Amino acid sequence: MEKFIVSARKYRPTTFESVVGQGHITTTLKNAIKSNHLAQAFLFCGPRGVGKTTNARILAKTINCTNLTEDTEACDQCESCKAFNNNASFNIHELDAASNNSVDDIRNLVEQVRYAPQSGKYKVYIIDEVHMLSNQAFNAFLKTLEEPPSYAIFILATTEKHKIIPTILSRCQIFDFNRIGVKDIATHLANIALKESIETEAEALHLIAQKADGALRDALSIFDLIVTFAGNKVGYKDVIDNLHILDYDYYFRATDMLLKEDMPNSLLLFDEILRKGFDGHHFIVGLAEHFRNLMVCKDSATVSLLDVADGVRMKYAEQANQANLSFLLTALNLASECDRNFKASKNQRLHVELALMKLASIPAALNLAQHQETEKKKKPLAPRPQASGANPSAQVPTPKSTPAQPAQTQNQAPATPVAPPSVPKPPAPQASPARSQPVQQGGGSMRSTTRLPSLNELRQQAQPTQQPERPATQGATTPETEVADNPNSTSFTPENFDRAWEGFRNEMVKQENMIGLGVMKQPYKLGENGVVKITLSNSLQENFLENFRSELIGFLRKRLGGAQIRIETEVSKEQASSRPYTPRERFNHMAKKQPALAELQKRLGLETEF
Repeated sequence: MEKFIVSARKYRPTTFESVVGQGHITTTLKNAIKSNHLAQAFLFCGPRGVGKTTNARILAKTINCTNLTEDTEACDQCESCKAFNNNASFNIHELDAASNNSVDDIRNLVEQVRYAPQSGKYKVYIIDEVHMLSNQAFNAFLKTLEEPPSYAIFILATTEKHKIIPTILSRCQIFDFNRIGVKDIATHLANIALKESIETEAEALHLIAQKADGALRDALSIFDLIVTFAGNKVGYKDVIDNLHILDYDYYFRATDMLLKEDMPNSLLLFDEILRKGFDGHHFIVGLAEHFRNLMVCKDSATVSLLDVADGVRMKYAEQANQANLSFLLTALNLASECDRNFKASKNQRLHVELALMKLASIPAALNLAQHQETEKKKKPLAPRPQASGANPSAQVPTPKSTPAQPAQTQNQAPATPVAPPSVPKPPAPQASPARSQPVQQGGGSMRSTTRLPSLNELRQQAQPTQQPERPATQGATTPETEVADNPNSTSFTPENFDRAWEGFRNEMVKQENMIGLGVMKQPYKLGENGVVKITLSNSLQENFLENFRSELIGFLRKRLGGAQIRIETEVSKEQASSRPYTPRERFNHMAKKQPALAELQKRLGLETEF
């Protein structure tokens, strides 16, 4: 019975060309051999299973080959190559630093370096896991590593470069190995399966490559395990059953349920996953990865980031078209939050179920937000409120002007008359046959229109009130025109004045102006002809009122239909003398109540900064 050899050993690369996924390393080494620019020490670093030791052995074999090919590869025909293939070469020495990490082991190595090779050009020393050497062993190795004999070459390999002391790093030519891509691993496995006459599915090989996490040796070990389990036909179902991997189909089904807001079935699906022995944390991490893959498929420029088989990529693209970007971003955020807080949760199952409930509520929330935004855009502008106290039936429509109609002069009445502030608005004149005049429209038809009262008639009606008239200046802005568009303007009455005064006080409260609020709380008296007399407590209030006088008067006029208002102030002597405001007044007030305070200032010689 032939002895079984694992694929990692049986198909281990023997030439630079057969190395998988490390083209930047092999090209550099081949060029160095071809140009005879070999360093005395190399440091190969990178994760496990990416070909560090393999490349070290290929380099040692190639530089001792006596008959290199045109591609700078070993010939496998010369004595040196045959000895290497039979593990009988005296020019290549391998040392495991994990078990030979003392100073004595390095001293023995240094003693061997003194002897030149019996055949071949170089003696190559491969030290694997070199980071396991002690500091004393590193220090004993420094001098030999820096100035070895011309025939000695050292190749150091490690997975943890940060543990090597800087003095060793500075003496080596460093090569960083990359993780091997999923596509490269899957292609390599397909080639091995073809050589071994094994039928495989592309999805199964991609899943093995993803499980290997960039390590080709791990992928080959998993491949051997699946072949042992399934025989000469490896399928996707065999891989997920043997490796205990959650199927893609669960994530696709879960996403379909979440998009349909099917909360009960999503919880039942999660229960099915738990009953099959999968961990809830594993499920939520995979679901987050699934959302990420869907988001990657939304743009053709990022589809290349999806490392799956072609058949699975089509399913991702189909589901990505059903889910909008807002859903995917929100779902990815919720899944990541659940992942972060999973270990800290006391009830981990409930924690994942709560996350699924939130995910199932995303479409409804997005639809509601979109509906509100649409309604907000369709909502018409609110109509402007009419002035309080106005009677719509009393408003007279303005006749349309025609080209034959003369221009309005200064003595003609305005289109909408406004009564003086203190005079109540006169009733609309009744239409009479004597005042009804035919007005010809543009279409040639005739209709009767009520004539508007003239300005002289309004003045005659306002004479009994003896209100002073303000001269009208053509083209000037009057209080009436200022408040014509103000819906809150009212007539000038004591009640309306109190409301307007209260309105300005509220403005001071909104602006957090304490001095202004104190002014507006002072007693005032409303006199004749719009004179307001207000009694203030101190000079600070008087200064404030001087600065805000125009703003206060303008506010009151807008609220009172443009009435003429004049404010007169008076500072109360009793309040000003009884209440201290300035720092000096406060100190004198306190010293008057506590004579000891003035005595203390005098004894200590304190000076006040007033």
